[in-house]
This record gives sequence, structure tokens and C-alpha cells, in this order.
Amino acid sequence: MGKIPQLNWPKIAPTSFIIHSALVALLSVSPWLSAMDDDNKEGIHPEIATKKQGIKKATSNRAMAVTANPYATDTAIAILQKGGSAIDAAIAAQLVLNLVEPQSSGIGGGGFLLYFDHKKQRLTHFNGRETAPRKVDENFFMISKNKPMPFFDAVVGGYAVGVPGLLAMMDNAHKLHGKLPWAMLFEPAITLARQGFVVSQRLHQSLAALSKSPKSVSNEALFRLFYQTNGKPKPVGSLLKNPEFARTLSLIANNGARYFYNSELTASMVEAVRKDNNKPGVLTEKDFAKYKSPVEQALCHKVKGYKLCGAPPPSSGAFTVIETLNLLTSTPEFTGLKYDSVGFYHRFIESTKLAFADRNKYMADPNFVDIPLRPLLSSSFKNRRLQKLPLLKASANRQPAGMIKDADFVQVSSPNMPSTTHLSIVDTRGNIVSMTSSIEHAFGSRILVRGFLLNNQLTDFSFTPRTVDNKKIANRIEPEKRPRSSMAPMIIFNDKQSPVLVIGSPGGSWIIPYVAKTIAQHLYLDAELEDAINSDHIGNVNRETTMVEENTAASTIQALQTLGHKVQARPLTSGIHAIKLSKEQLIGVADSRREGTAKGL
Repeated sequence: MGKIPQLNWPKIAPTSFIIHSALVALLSVSPWLSAMDDDNKEGIHPEIATKKQGIKKATSNRAMAVTANPYATDTAIAILQKGGSAIDAAIAAQLVLNLVEPQSSGIGGGGFLLYFDHKKQRLTHFNGRETAPRKVDENFFMISKNKPMPFFDAVVGGYAVGVPGLLAMMDNAHKLHGKLPWAMLFEPAITLARQGFVVSQRLHQSLAALSKSPKSVSNEALFRLFYQTNGKPKPVGSLLKNPEFARTLSLIANNGARYFYNSELTASMVEAVRKDNNKPGVLTEKDFAKYKSPVEQALCHKVKGYKLCGAPPPSSGAFTVIETLNLLTSTPEFTGLKYDSVGFYHRFIESTKLAFADRNKYMADPNFVDIPLRPLLSSSFKNRRLQKLPLLKASANRQPAGMIKDADFVQVSSPNMPSTTHLSIVDTRGNIVSMTSSIEHAFGSRILVRGFLLNNQLTDFSFTPRTVDNKKIANRIEPEKRPRSSMAPMIIFNDKQSPVLVIGSPGGSWIIPYVAKTIAQHLYLDAELEDAINSDHIGNVNRETTMVEENTAASTIQALQTLGHKVQARPLTSGIHAIKLSKEQLIGVADSRREGTAKGL
């Protein structure tokens, strides 16, 4: 591949973003969220929570991009202006997100990508989930026969680094659906990394929290890049340059994605993992060389007039969203509910509990586990589960459905950290991308190699491989296996097979209720898209406690408690980025809880 074309890119340092950063700096910022999974007792704080910043909406009749950061949104639009496809725009935006939102995603991690080809009316799923090294075994996270290691012992360092899949996934998608040259898509991120970008309030607060978290900042390269000599993070509004990342991207741009998986860069990643001074891992160069990103059918299911499509397992996101909505919309007189009423939230809570119970039991990597997806999505199964859904009182923790087709599965939950990002793009040809990507915990493993961070996605496996009576847990770790995920990039079609909604969110296991709630309120209860996204998050991932978003009305909380719900208020920081499609126009909405933007062409 030749040298990178020199293009006259528009400046990707919008004045509005600098003003935005300065304004947000004046707002109070809540502490980082405690982990959402009750089985995580270490007080891990994966994401900061920021106050809502008002409706962020754009309209267009040509094309639309909604991403987690203004730099990335502007990059996507610039690519579309040059005739690029939705895939091209998504790749360029993701590379910029790696630079400006390093706590959430990047080429050292993985993701899931849905692509709708408008001309062929075909939906494809690209699987970029990380894989476990070949040298692991099912007791990889066990200290002794019946004792798993503390969660944070695996989080920081090389031990939980899986083979990154993001670049391989984007490369596959580009070869099939790209319009612009591969190298051209890297130019915006390379330029920005060399010239510098403005540090946002969110990045600053994330770095401040990182320095106070367990094991803190032990990677010297990470410290030098993000912190001042006095140990404080780079201030809001300062210019942050990452020339090492620019050099890395240039090499990948000129040599192709395989350079990442078979070169001296690969050797550098392997060495960093195996020689990590916190907890070294077992990755090898052969693990990288053998990595493949599958191209698959999306998981689709009809629910009350809409076809809901998303990433299939090992992501549990689409399945759990679909089961939640299948149950919720089948409750008596559902369509008469107000979208933000206590009646809606109660039924939503109870539907999600049941769906999570089934998710925790059955979802894992289908290459290792025979998942009974068809029975789980059948009408008879739905009717069975509806009998367990109480309409007038809160339930205790729900149990999963019984044995299905002799599948011997065990219910278990595994932590999913909310350091993730999502983007939604529609190009001028009507092609669509819905992509969610992640490096797992905030700043991943905290190992910085040549300007980018490596994931710690192996912590998405169940640490305990078997029950006390020796039954295998579906999501146990095994060589070359992909850990279960909650990422839920989705594209939804109406009964005429036309796409009507592109949606997804970060949020760990809470991605599922964030996405399901928004879909239910917008498509089934007729809330405007921006109202659905910005309405209070209230949900339960099959725990004792129902979480309600901070500042939820006292009357709503009291009504839920009257129904028997044990309620706790906390920040619930979604990052929903959605596009509504109709014959008249595209409407893009970015979640007001984060710094994302929507922009039309």
C-alpha cells in the first residue's frame, strides 16, 4: 500500500467543543460509578458520571453521524463529504475516538459492528470480540479449587489481555463495503494525534479518578502521556499530543491491518503483556497471527411489528434486549401506558429481571457452547416466562427458565465494565453502521503500547469455571474463546423491512436496559427519540436492588417502593447514540449524559 494521501481535512478542533469543555468544567461531576454487578465487590469505578447537558439533536435528509465525541463526529462527516461510505466514516471516527476518548475504546480492544447495505437490502454482522490466549485453561482465574482471585487482581496488568479484534473487524468491513482507500481513513486521527486535541472535562475527570483507584497509574508510558510532572492529569482545555500513536497509525495505514497482527508491533504488545510488572499475561505472537474476525448473520427477531436486529452471541446484548421487549410489550394493556409512568417502569424492571436470568444462564461463545437460541425466542417460551411476571408487585430475584432441549447450563453472572463507546452512522446512499466497541475497564489493562491502550476483556469471563457439583459454566474461560459481552449495537426495521432506528450505548451490563428502555419508549409508546433517551434510567439486572437515576422524582421512587421495589439512586451514565430514519428525514440524537454530538450532512 502506498503512502497516505495528503488531504485538506477540515480542522477537527471545533470552537464549540472548546467552549463546551470550558462550560462543563464549571459543572459539578459526580464520583465514578461503582460497578453495576453485585458480584464485583472491589469498589471498581469504571466511568465518571456527568450531569445532563441538554438535548443534542441534529436533522438531515442526506446523512447523519452520532458519536461519543465532537472530534469523532466531525471526522465522520468529513469522510461522508468526500464520498465515503458509512463503514469508512465509522472506521475514521473510531480511530479518532481511540485518541480523544482513550478510556473507552481503541485498537487495543474489540467490538461488534452491524452493517445494512441499502442497495442489496442485506444486514451483516462483523464480530471483533477479543479471544483468550491458547495457553489459558478453565482455572486461569482460580487461586485454589474453590476460590477465584479477587477481581481487581486480574483487571490491572497483562493477565486479562485478550487478542484485540477491532482492527481485524474494521478491515473486513472495509474490504467488503469501503469506498475510500484504507490509508485515507487514518489521516484525521494521525493529524490530530500530531497536532494535539483539547482535553475534555470527561477525559480529565477520568484521569483524576484513575490516579486514585487501586494500583493507580503504574505504567510509565501512560503516566507520561496523560499526566503532568506533579502527578495531576492534563488540565481541561490543554492540548494533548500523542505522536507515538500517530506513528503507529501511519504504519497500520501503509501496511494494512495485518501489520497489527504480524509484525514488530505485535512483538511489542506481547512483550508488554508478558513482562508487565503488575500481573503478566500469557499472550503470544501466535495468538495474534491466528486471530480471525468472523462475518456473520445478525440476530433478528420480530416483536410487535418491528424486527429487532443486533449482534449474536458471544454478545448477550441483542438477545437480552429482545427478550426484555418481547415480555414487556406482551403485558396486558401495555400500549396504554405513558412512557415515563410508574406502570411502565415496573413492568420494564420485571421484564429485564427475567431476561437477565436467562442471559446469565445461556449466553456464551457459540463456538464452545450450544446455545438454544431458537427455543429461547419462541412464543411458547415467552408465554411461559410471562406467567412469572407480576403486574402489581415487585418480585425477588428471578430464576432462569428450566432446562431447554437438555442444555445443561448454570446461571452465573460475570462483570461487564462500562468503559465502552457507541456510534451510529447513515451515509448518503442509505447504508447504515451501528458499532459498539470497548477496552473493558476504564483505560483497559492500563498498559500503553506505542500510544494506545490494551484491553482487559478476559475479565468478562466467569472467574469460576464450574459449580460445586462440577457442572460447567457456559461462560468459563477456554483457549481461543471469546468472552460474553453486553454490547448491543442494533438496527431496527418496521413491518415493511425499512430501517427506522439505529441505536446502541456504552454501560457494561447496563447497556441492555439503557437500549431496551429507549426502544420501548420510542417505538412502542411513541415518545420522541430525544425524550426517550433523556428520560430517567430505572432498571434492574436481576439484583436485589432496583437502580434509579439520580434526581428521579421522589413520587416515582415512592410509588416503586410501594410496589415492593428496593430502590437505590445513583448516576446511570448511558451514552446512547441513535438515529431515527423516515422518508422525510434523519434525526440524530446524542445522549445528554456524555460529551457526544449528532451532526447531519
